[in-house]
Amino acid sequence: MENGNGKTKAYYFDTLQQDTLTISKPIRDGDLLVSNGETFALGFFTPGESTNRYVGIWFYKAPEKPVAWVANRDNPITDTSGVLSIDLHGNLVLYGEDRKKSIWSTNIVTNSNDIITLAQLTDSGNLVLFLNETSEVLWQSFDYPTDTFLPSMKLGLDRTTGLNRILTSWKSKDDPGIGNFSFILNTNSSSPELFLYKGNILWWRSGHWNGIGWSGMPTLSSNDSVMNFNLFKNEYETSTIWGLRYPGASLFSRLVVNGSGSIHRFVSAISDQEWDILGTVPLDRCDNYGKCGAFGKCQVQNGTEFECTCLPGFEPRSPSEWSARNATSGCVKKHGGASICKSVAEFVKVENVKLPESSFARVDEKLSLKECERLCLENCSCTAYGGIGVKEEVGCLRWFGELMDTRVLDGGQNLYVRVDAFELDHFKKFFANKRRLAIMVVALVVTSLLIFLYAHWLIKRKRKGMHIDSPSRSEFDGSKSNSKFPVYDLKTIIAATNNFSAANELGKGGFGSVYKGLLQNKMEIAVKRLSKYTVQGVEQFKNEVALIAKLQHRNLVRILGCCIQGEEMMLIYEYLPNKSLDSFIFDETKRSCLDWGKRFEIICGIARGILYLHQDSRLRIIHRDLKASNILLDNTLNPKISDFGMARIVGGDQIEVNTNHVVGTYGYMSPEYAMQGIFSIKSDVYSFGVLLLEIIVGKKNGTYYHDGPSLYLNEHVWDLWREGKVMEIVDASLGETYPANEVLRCIQIGLLCVQEHARDRPTMLTVVFMLGNDTPLPSPKQPAFISTSNNNNRDMLTSVNEISVSEIDGR
Repeated sequence: MENGNGKTKAYYFDTLQQDTLTISKPIRDGDLLVSNGETFALGFFTPGESTNRYVGIWFYKAPEKPVAWVANRDNPITDTSGVLSIDLHGNLVLYGEDRKKSIWSTNIVTNSNDIITLAQLTDSGNLVLFLNETSEVLWQSFDYPTDTFLPSMKLGLDRTTGLNRILTSWKSKDDPGIGNFSFILNTNSSSPELFLYKGNILWWRSGHWNGIGWSGMPTLSSNDSVMNFNLFKNEYETSTIWGLRYPGASLFSRLVVNGSGSIHRFVSAISDQEWDILGTVPLDRCDNYGKCGAFGKCQVQNGTEFECTCLPGFEPRSPSEWSARNATSGCVKKHGGASICKSVAEFVKVENVKLPESSFARVDEKLSLKECERLCLENCSCTAYGGIGVKEEVGCLRWFGELMDTRVLDGGQNLYVRVDAFELDHFKKFFANKRRLAIMVVALVVTSLLIFLYAHWLIKRKRKGMHIDSPSRSEFDGSKSNSKFPVYDLKTIIAATNNFSAANELGKGGFGSVYKGLLQNKMEIAVKRLSKYTVQGVEQFKNEVALIAKLQHRNLVRILGCCIQGEEMMLIYEYLPNKSLDSFIFDETKRSCLDWGKRFEIICGIARGILYLHQDSRLRIIHRDLKASNILLDNTLNPKISDFGMARIVGGDQIEVNTNHVVGTYGYMSPEYAMQGIFSIKSDVYSFGVLLLEIIVGKKNGTYYHDGPSLYLNEHVWDLWREGKVMEIVDASLGETYPANEVLRCIQIGLLCVQEHARDRPTMLTVVFMLGNDTPLPSPKQPAFISTSNNNNRDMLTSVNEISVSEIDGR
């Protein structure tokens, strides 16, 4: 078994009891109490390298069986004599060798010896002690948590009983005793926040409640596919609770406060062999509470740059300490701290930040942001204001006194800081001068560059006799492309496509339509015309221009230029007469033209193109929408990867990226991307595996197999692989002329690429090597089966195989 803090020794139990403990049925060391659905178990365990025994609750069937609750965490038993029972007063009591002295008890005060109670372990992981006759709950383990926050458990204050539920870390992986870190809900202000303390020192905070989650916890917020948080604030309680968004999704999940001062969110599916960490706080060094002191702002920087700056109108309190990179003394008002009030003050907007600590802020949930500004301006003690909700215009937060723990945060909110008019005038002049200087420099550079490039274009045109039909501007537009990226005039494109006639339309998608065109120089082109009514398409267009203009490979489609005029945005590609791969392999007639030799060439070409994107180009690019319709074929059926509107550039050493919005095509998405928003080069490997199997089988991944127990292609191929009948899946149109060993090897490579866990999948470098060599291959593990009927697992998964989900905002 393993807790978030460490592993525990395995222990084999002799007796399996039901889920209820009674006065006549105690739990002895070696017995086990199991919840009705076999989700949790209660018994005795030994953590890590310790020899002590504890009573605990752990996940019964989850990987590594992590411990979620410990009864006698500071009072271990040194042998196996322990007994957990119900005494004559109705209390749960833990005894060791000395049966006259309890080691731990629920300590429920009763005035009668005749009370009959029962203790039941529920499938939520809660041990509940209740009266037998009335079922009144007298005590529950959820009210006394240890280091683990489970779904349906509450943190915070019960005002009717005075009970305050908090989490505390283990001392170590070998000792579940109360450690240094505690996780609490601060209930002493009108704007509650979650605090993580190290002893008595505030270590981290969650940010205020914004209506759907905690504003400073993007990786643990309710705006994801797994969890949903709630806050209750009334006369009876101030508490927070969370649950699984899809309780029936066969997921285990938990939040754990560990002994190193961080909180991890773990998720595991029943079929998984390990827990995945889907979120951690603190996020980074700027998340350490008060790093830049009062009125300071923290922003994570690259290299050796200092993270701290002062908010507008403030300067370092101790310049010498700041020069030594110590900003904990914070900032003070400029000009000797002169008073600012009413008409002599204005507000400066600080964008995208985690708003300051709200312990001493006032909350008015019904006020508009404009009313909030007015109230703050009228009170000389009000130092800043901001909105409460995700939409800024809803609600009002006003700060009085110091602004503490402000940091730049992706997806953060706006803070309006009070600045006196004198300082604001200097502030505006400084940035106005700076802006004018920047504009002049940029204008000079751009003008010089355009003159140079235009001269270069004229010389090149004269030397090589090259001609471009009526470019509307220089071949270079510094904001759109590189120095050899032509821009075509709209009139030229209209003439080439016969005014975008239906006869010239090659296809359409969420971005708009693609048309065939013929330039005056008789060059055939493909024009990708952006729809005027799709915002997502505009972003894809910009993304595609920025990416594809920098890429050159024989297995990537070649872009010839673009057209930008008014609302019209178009990309001009080389025309590929054989259209897309799906028009061949999914067509009963056309795919018979693809013998095995040609299919294998297509497979290898696609693999080489992806390898170039992942490793050999100047940028590491994850395509995110590899599918048969995005593989174009030239006149010799050489494959070319197209449609980079959803692609992402990542760092050369970046392993994976998390996004708020899943994009791509359902059926080709890897499970970690579809379910969790995590994408990597292994996401493209998964898509390639699906594509490889489709080329061999001649059917779409979403094809429904009526004649077998498996429903979809991946599952069908896997079932036949396990039965030793996988060659039955090969496209019948290939006849018997193909090399069976080579086809079988490709099927195995495809199964290796679609394995459920990203870490098990090969890289594209390995795939290319495996395709070109006869070295032994590893045995594939079970693929991920994500059927289109399960698309309720994530809100944004609404498309089926051939339709793209095209939101591209990420973090």
